[in-house]
Amino acid sequence: MTYLNIKAPFQLESGQVLPELQIAYTTYGQLSKKGDNVIWVCHALTANSEVHDWWEGLFGAGNLLDPERYFIVCANMIGSCYGSTFAGSLNPLNGQVYGADFPLITIKDMVAAHELLRQHMGISHIHLAIGGSMGGQQVLEWAVEKPALFGHICLLATNAAHSPWGIAFNEAQRMALEVGLQTGDSAMMAKSLEAARAIAMLSYRSYRSYQNRQQEAVLEKIDDFKAASYQRYQGLKLQKRFDFQAYWSLSKSMDSHHVGRGRGGVEAALKRVKARTLVIGIASDILFPVEEQLTIANGIRYSRLEIIDSIYGHDGFLIEHQTISELVHSLLREPFFTSEKSKYKLQPQLQNGMGALEKGKLPGTERI
Repeated sequence: MTYLNIKAPFQLESGQVLPELQIAYTTYGQLSKKGDNVIWVCHALTANSEVHDWWEGLFGAGNLLDPERYFIVCANMIGSCYGSTFAGSLNPLNGQVYGADFPLITIKDMVAAHELLRQHMGISHIHLAIGGSMGGQQVLEWAVEKPALFGHICLLATNAAHSPWGIAFNEAQRMALEVGLQTGDSAMMAKSLEAARAIAMLSYRSYRSYQNRQQEAVLEKIDDFKAASYQRYQGLKLQKRFDFQAYWSLSKSMDSHHVGRGRGGVEAALKRVKARTLVIGIASDILFPVEEQLTIANGIRYSRLEIIDSIYGHDGFLIEHQTISELVHSLLREPFFTSEKSKYKLQPQLQNGMGALEKGKLPGTERI
């Protein structure tokens, strides 16, 4: 991991200013002489810049993210607790930890930080930018803001503007965090973070994933269920590795996402994207339902939409490595252009947002 320290004020979209900025980032491989082999990865909510750690199914020799072929860059988004400036950083103006005084960081602010890093590294072209969920929000915002920068982008399980449904999930988590925050007790804050993560898990997975993995083998059981233990395990797992204030801050950042803000709306913003775009949705994703990916694909001229049939819900973008690899390799290998007159519509089995029910049948879209 490397750090870029910017000893100059960083203007935020809100109008507030960070006195200085630190950006943590990780690179893999070597930049080609032509500078044409850059893959920039934008990570999701609680991930970090070390892509090999959390997307190992896509990373490594012979895989999509191959450091022997590509120069791979991933920056820890500002507001996160893995090296970049966040709520736990010291405010240089007073020498105190920002804490609750840390300002709102929007997706646009995160992209502005990526831009500073890109310029520092002397990168003039990004062959492929890829990100899922909150990472996809960053990629899309960047491609709208700097359309000539990208050759290809891949947007997985993401949206053009965060939905009321997504904001409601985030607010429910923050309500859980408030319980711990009001006590001022570190142990209670840790417990409230665990509860918030347990709430989030319900939006990340699906009914069928819990049926398959958390079903009880003993029919006579009346308490101490596997699903309950799983929720507590996931909460504790995150609490041990993530920061309370960062979780709160980043959930607000996700809520802020709207590529149409200041650009005349989503439709006008998406028309700015020039990159060849692959949009991937997960049929069972209830947090970022496939209708949101359909909006993106219909709004970007040179785009293709693919829907993955996975039981894993939103987390499918982290798990379905083989399918994602095949689709992205296709994006990079085969030129394709979507006519502006040709639109996608949902097939009937996807219109309720629950995915296909027929085993083995790949849900998807069709042209109209």
